[in-house]
Amino acid sequence: MAGRTKRVAVLADAAIALLAESGMRGLTHRAVDVRAGVPAGTTSAYLRTRQALIEAVVARLAELDRADLGGHELPTAAPPPVPGPPLTPDDLDQLATGIAGVLDHWLGVGRDRTLARYACLLEAVHRPQLRTILEHGTVLRTQAEDLLARAGAPDPGRQGRQFVAFVDGLLFDRLVGAGALTAPPPGTEASRAELGAAVRDLLRALTD
Repeated sequence: MAGRTKRVAVLADAAIALLAESGMRGLTHRAVDVRAGVPAGTTSAYLRTRQALIEAVVARLAELDRADLGGHELPTAAPPPVPGPPLTPDDLDQLATGIAGVLDHWLGVGRDRTLARYACLLEAVHRPQLRTILEHGTVLRTQAEDLLARAGAPDPGRQGRQFVAFVDGLLFDRLVGAGALTAPPPGTEASRAELGAAVRDLLRALTD
């Protein structure tokens, strides 16, 4: 089982790279074989249908995103029903810095994954069964609601949803929108500082 899991991860990583380069039209079993450097027919043996291949990509993206979020110093939501301690302005600054680090990573080192995620999200419009890719967004919204409540936001439920939407929009703008033309290069201190300032401004606006 461990061997199969590892091989599927390798194939999914190759598929992610293909999606970033060519979108859904470039994603075929044969192309994944070539990209992964495995014998012809390997991908179809492990992931027989196109649906299974895309589902493996979605699962891999969610796994890698969780690892990224766990690797940065983000204050976490307390498990219900126990509320977490109140957040101070310094805590919010730390949160903004942590989120900026994640976004900068997804714009730079993780750029292929971000592009692949967008491709899968568009595909999910026509394939509702793929909408599991949005599940990590639900977790983020729940965490945002908890954090904003602890920071004194007047309507943390609504504002938590707005916060996640803003962060998603910021990422999209920096990756493929007008922001990509003027923003500092990902992986630089200037990039993280600009992203952190944007997130910090929003947190202050929501909690003032």
